[in-house]
Amino acid sequence: MMVEVGSIFALFLLFGVLVFVLNIVTSIWAYRDSRRKGKSQEYALLILIGTLFFPVIGLIIYLIIRNDV
Repeated sequence: MMVEVGSIFALFLLFGVLVFVLNIVTSIWAYRDSRRKGKSQEYALLILIGTLFFPVIGLIIYLIIRNDV
């Protein structure tokens, strides 16, 4: 049974879009969470940019430092 190349490509494309959307959602969550905890606007923007450009590492670091700073 052969799987078409187009369907595999569509599956990878769908996976990529889902990962991208998840990155945006988690970055917005981290930004809002830092603002809700009373952090400054600049700190929250730094968190937003960090989690956008370094999604996995940025989110892990934020989860570790969110209650410390």
